[in-house]
Amino acid sequence: METSIFEEKQITRAALVSLITAGTDVEGAEASLEELELLLETAGGECAFTMTQNREKPDAGTYIGAGKLDELAELCKSNDVSLIVFDSELSPSQIRNIEDATGVATIDRSMLILDIFALHAKSREGKLQVELAQLRYVIPRLIGSGKDLSRLGGGIGTRGPGESKLESDRRHLRRRMASLEEALKEVEQNRLTQRKSRKKSGVFNIAVVGYTNAGKSTLLNYLTGAGMLAEDKLFATLDTTTRKFELPSGASVLMTDTVGFIRNLPHHLIKAFRSTLEEAADCDGVLIVCDYNDSHAFDQLEVTKNLLSELGAGDKPTLLVYNKCDLAQSVPENSDDTVYISALTGYGVDALTERMEIMANGGKRDAVYLFPQGELSHLNYLYQNCVVKEVEYLPEGVRVLAAVDEKEAGRFEKWEK
Repeated sequence: METSIFEEKQITRAALVSLITAGTDVEGAEASLEELELLLETAGGECAFTMTQNREKPDAGTYIGAGKLDELAELCKSNDVSLIVFDSELSPSQIRNIEDATGVATIDRSMLILDIFALHAKSREGKLQVELAQLRYVIPRLIGSGKDLSRLGGGIGTRGPGESKLESDRRHLRRRMASLEEALKEVEQNRLTQRKSRKKSGVFNIAVVGYTNAGKSTLLNYLTGAGMLAEDKLFATLDTTTRKFELPSGASVLMTDTVGFIRNLPHHLIKAFRSTLEEAADCDGVLIVCDYNDSHAFDQLEVTKNLLSELGAGDKPTLLVYNKCDLAQSVPENSDDTVYISALTGYGVDALTERMEIMANGGKRDAVYLFPQGELSHLNYLYQNCVVKEVEYLPEGVRVLAAVDEKEAGRFEKWEK
């Protein structure tokens, strides 16, 4: 199950098809189609042409309607297309009808994503999760893939053996699913043990999340020298990686890279990668990385926030990191919760690490104060309300290193060094 359809059939040219129904966000549909083309390229395919159909609702038999399907068949023939990819989920009967009418292999968005997952999974856990996701998707569609998975026929004399083979296929796949789920439970238990160990260590854990291809792995490589794969492709990273990073103060945090999010990520894929994504839910703080130059960055940020909420991480301390700013003409000023950087060149990373320090300190930052001899009462206030890290008594007064929040920083601003 872990092979790619592009490797097996050596598919290079594909037609991408999108349906815009009543009430559909047209801009969102266009962005999704652009994303589908990037997914195709990541899988090793090439877009021959795109087709968009406007309908009140999907056609039950052909999804886009008989007339549009005839047009699609002609375009596929004239453009030497060997694969059709629909930017939505198709039913088994729709896939069969489209393939019969066009003579071209047809898949949907979920199948394409699963294919990319199969190409990029490297760890044992990643491979187990990919195969399980594939099986969860295949079993309900088994009857619609008659040419590949069963000998089910439609007429007299073919039903018996076909049904027997179909049920045999299903039983075999369900047994395989049960085996995969057991293996994943063992891997997940090990991951849970690792997470508990990290919790006991008291080290602040930051999950690096965001849209796929936003530059999360590049950022982690820059900060920690993790040596992770960092490609300009969607889903280049499927396996989580945790590395230690030393903050400017000398304290350490743990940083965990996670699988990238994507628009319209099917729920069965979220379920399959639940244990991996739970790294984000179990963290102490979150860095949301976005591609500053992407015209859909705002929508992608919403996708990421919604998925974080779904995973139970929506209320974590969060810092928004706009990456790839080296490609921009100009960038805005940083704010308390937003930083503009380039993980490739290092631009803005110092400001990022300062805010990471504040996050790890519970919203506080380190500050050094020198209180004159006559104003040592301020030291008592710091002891009662802040975290005092160092105290040094000098002839001219007391030098204090403390972690303070913004209110306290303003209160003692005149004594800060």
